[in-house]
Amino acid sequence: MTTHFQTYQNRGGPTYTKERITKLRAELKKRKLNGFIVPLADEHLNEYISSHDERLLWLTGFSGSAGIAIILEQKAAIFIDGRYTLQIQTEVDQSIITPLPIMETSPSNWLQQHIKKGARIGLDPHLQAVSSFETFNETLEKKAAKLISVKTNPIDTIWEDQPKRPQAPVNSHPKKYAGKTADEKIKEIQDHLKEKQIDAFIVTAPESVCWLLNIRGSDVPRTPIMLAHAIIHARAKPELFLDKERMSTRAKDQLSQITKLQLPQKFDEALSALGARFKKVLIDPKRTNSAIYQTLRTARAEIVRGQDPIALPKAKKNKAEIEGMKTAHERDGIAICQFLHWLSETQEKTTITEISAAQTLEEYRRATGALKDISFETISGAGPNGAIVHYRVSEATNRSLKSGELYLVDSGAQYQDGTTDITRTIAIGEPTKPMRKHYTLVLKAHINLTTAYFPKGTRGVDLDPLARTPLWRAGLDFNHGTGHGVGSFLAVHEGPQGISRRAMVPFEPGMVLSNEPGYYREGAYGIRLENLELITEPEEISGGEHPMMHFETLTLAPFDQNLIESELLTKTEIKWLNAYHRTVWKTIGKHLKGAQKSWLKEATTPLK
Repeated sequence: MTTHFQTYQNRGGPTYTKERITKLRAELKKRKLNGFIVPLADEHLNEYISSHDERLLWLTGFSGSAGIAIILEQKAAIFIDGRYTLQIQTEVDQSIITPLPIMETSPSNWLQQHIKKGARIGLDPHLQAVSSFETFNETLEKKAAKLISVKTNPIDTIWEDQPKRPQAPVNSHPKKYAGKTADEKIKEIQDHLKEKQIDAFIVTAPESVCWLLNIRGSDVPRTPIMLAHAIIHARAKPELFLDKERMSTRAKDQLSQITKLQLPQKFDEALSALGARFKKVLIDPKRTNSAIYQTLRTARAEIVRGQDPIALPKAKKNKAEIEGMKTAHERDGIAICQFLHWLSETQEKTTITEISAAQTLEEYRRATGALKDISFETISGAGPNGAIVHYRVSEATNRSLKSGELYLVDSGAQYQDGTTDITRTIAIGEPTKPMRKHYTLVLKAHINLTTAYFPKGTRGVDLDPLARTPLWRAGLDFNHGTGHGVGSFLAVHEGPQGISRRAMVPFEPGMVLSNEPGYYREGAYGIRLENLELITEPEEISGGEHPMMHFETLTLAPFDQNLIESELLTKTEIKWLNAYHRTVWKTIGKHLKGAQKSWLKEATTPLK
């Protein structure tokens, strides 16, 4: 029997919301607190967290990947973004806690409206970024209230069966995949610190630690990282705070040569030592928790705020990483095409469910012999479940794929040479005219972005409208970002680059981003089409005056032509689609045989 990475137990739900919030309020009363802020976070402020840190899920029943709750004596609210508007309605007890869209009502504004003068609001400083801590603090000061940094988290006190902190093995990441030695990377960061006249940088993002030191772990599901801090000194070996017992022999040998290995318990002591030596210390306020900041302040270190200097070089893939990503996407494309063929052959012969489809897709990826993990929980949504943007199928919500409906599958893989992320929407049986129209509009949006040329300095906020204009013209839109960065055998959501209304980081060659516009009709269906794109080196344009970058598509799988209304596409769009499908056929077709190969040949037939 195949053991799958993804499980399908119902993680969220309102069953225990009332009981657990009642227990929390009793604990807060003991501590003389009038409220408590509960973010979805760990001490590294990761997007994806270990089971030990799933306090928001345990307390409220909300299982999404972004959110924050505030529990007061008489009121409670949970703040989520547009991806979770539908999901949260079934996961929390709304008689106990009120869901609110975070773009319309910020947690700090809500807090200001609902607290009394002199209130004491608790917060775990290890789980709150410096920037958000300061926002809450300013809000409370306006009401003569106090923000109290708790020494122990009250949820940990009442959570009787809380999972233990992860202690997974740590392994080295070979240079053939990394492209550079850890020594080379360390020198680049040290040179940057010297240039800025900074003595040390506190590395709080585990993916930055992993990339810099060429190591990987599995402390967090779907993301090959280990939870560890590091301090990069401008003129001395980096300090890595990680238990040696967790390291493979090769990783221990490698790290012993390039770092000063310290136990995690020594981290606060090392922070204090920086202040004692009057060091100038760089922190990234978006990825540094308030406890670290307060320790440095207490020690009187000179604190400089800025972006993690590892984030940008990590995002700009080198030659080996680019080649690895291309190889990974070709391998993944084979598995995806085998799955799509299976879906086309099986959908009318037997019942397929959201779970069985996701499991089959994972099995095709496993058959490559290279799969290390999936890169996130597969979004496998049939019919109305496809309209839930970050839907996670469970045994309680599992739905059959029915004729006349759409099936949305958003999935990815972690291979040692690269990380993948792809979304396809498939017609089950005969699609309706509105389905075809909406699918084609999303495809137009996707093509509009993927064919863009842009000069140096262009940001995601500048390109985001390209993926919305075809939908806007039809009076439609989608309530999520258009694209996110993707790591190299690291986080599937990688900064600092992105494509959205808030993405302000200029694009650079070597960055990999997703291109995923969508349309969601509540209660009926969802459509999303996603490829990963590599930003090319600037090229001279014949007759032009400025070199231009553009996107090179990495993902290799056909779009469902049964859903395309060709009359809505321009000749240029049809030309791009046909060229893309030729590439898919040429690259993937040679790896397939028999019925699978015949299916791909038909699926990539040029559109007239």
